[in-house]
Amino acid sequence: MTSLRNYFFVSAVLFASASLAGCRSELETAAAAAAPAPLAIAAAPVESRSIDRYLRVTGSLMADEHAEVSAETAGRVVETPVERGTPVRAGSLLVRISASETSAQLQEAEANAAQIEARLGLTPGQPFDPKAVPDVMNAKASLEWAEAEFARIRSLLDQKVVSQSEFDQRRTQVDAARQQYQVAQNSAQQSYRSLEAARARVALARKAMADTSVRAPFTGLVAERLVSVGDYVTRGTKVATVVSVNPLRVELTVPEHSVSLVKPGQAVRLTVDAYRGEEFVAHVRFVSPALRADQRALTVEAIVSNVDARLKPGLFATALITQPPGAAALLVPSTAVETIAGTGRVYVVKNGKIEERIVTVGQTVGDRVELTSGVVKEEIVASEPSGRLSDGQLVNVR
Repeated sequence: MTSLRNYFFVSAVLFASASLAGCRSELETAAAAAAPAPLAIAAAPVESRSIDRYLRVTGSLMADEHAEVSAETAGRVVETPVERGTPVRAGSLLVRISASETSAQLQEAEANAAQIEARLGLTPGQPFDPKAVPDVMNAKASLEWAEAEFARIRSLLDQKVVSQSEFDQRRTQVDAARQQYQVAQNSAQQSYRSLEAARARVALARKAMADTSVRAPFTGLVAERLVSVGDYVTRGTKVATVVSVNPLRVELTVPEHSVSLVKPGQAVRLTVDAYRGEEFVAHVRFVSPALRADQRALTVEAIVSNVDARLKPGLFATALITQPPGAAALLVPSTAVETIAGTGRVYVVKNGKIEERIVTVGQTVGDRVELTSGVVKEEIVASEPSGRLSDGQLVNVR
């Protein structure tokens, strides 16, 4: 009886064990069926190599020269041969002012100067010699004659031929002639000073005559013409604006932490929105000795050639200032970096799973981008996450 009871007990235990094992196998099979399959992704290794490094800054294009040209004499405008955009060379006519009054003033000044020159007996280019002035020469001749007569009378006085009164009269004549000679020399000096003043007035009149033609101060373009024929201008009236657009200046703003990276002579690659995909070569010409207190930034000026005048003053420019070679860069495909809420992220593949990493992005090199933190050399990153990946996700690299 006891043996039969043991038999039934063992059979029950075996049956229960078999049932439990069957349930466990079914649960495991169901769990395996419910788990997601690894996501097939494209991946690329983190590449380490040397790259050309640049400091990226922004700025604006400016005319190399910019002049507000003004009239230097008053008068009526009679000619305006230029318009906006007219190319001009240094000395080209911009505006002509009536020269009627200034011409008359020049003629008067030249006549006054010629009159004094004639009085002094001067010819153009002849140096002034007061003893060569006709009045002085006459006075000198009179003095020499009086001295000769005085010498003759003195010898006759010794011979008792002439009286003492006649001798005294001749001596007085010599003194008067000598005085007249000195006065003539002083008068010649005064006349010469008057001639210098007259010549200065001639020079001023000639300048006023020349100022009736307002000319370009340098080679460039007319940006604006401010007067028309018939307008009356006074001294200081602005008549035109001339700018030089070849070369152009590029005023760049360098942040405080990058001040040590900029030096005169460095090469600069410029891009502007007006010509997308095209680069222009410039060179740093000037580095400000001090930072702007309001911006905590340094002003740097570069020069860019603009022979074809395609670049225009005022354009916003992005500049890449060439830097010396540094340490090797870690590069990944540009598509591997996702920016979420302003933070760069990449997805590293390790043991078939995703590790989400926050990274710091450096400069772009073609279709790749430099990562300055967050990854190490030869790690594998998802090259096209496209918002599908998350930390810990199972993946299968294609």
